[in-house]
Amino acid sequence: MQAKDEILEQIRASLAELFELDPVRITLASRLYEDLEIDSIDAVDLMDGLRRHTGKKISAEDFRSVRTVGDLVEAVYRLVQA
Repeated sequence: MQAKDEILEQIRASLAELFELDPVRITLASRLYEDLEIDSIDAVDLMDGLRRHTGKKISAEDFRSVRTVGDLVEAVYRLVQA
């Protein structure tokens, strides 16, 4: 079982690596589309990267409600708890 702060660090590392972002810019309040410039194609890459890290797939329906890094942390947390 992972804690939310561990999930945040994994997401931060993934975003920084996949999209060449400065990890300092990636906070719980960071908006994926507006602040980090993650578009829909990038989101598919992000979902695939998270699947590799967690061994579980985030459904497109669950991902549709994700707007911020904090939302993403919550979605992954619920997924790994299931």
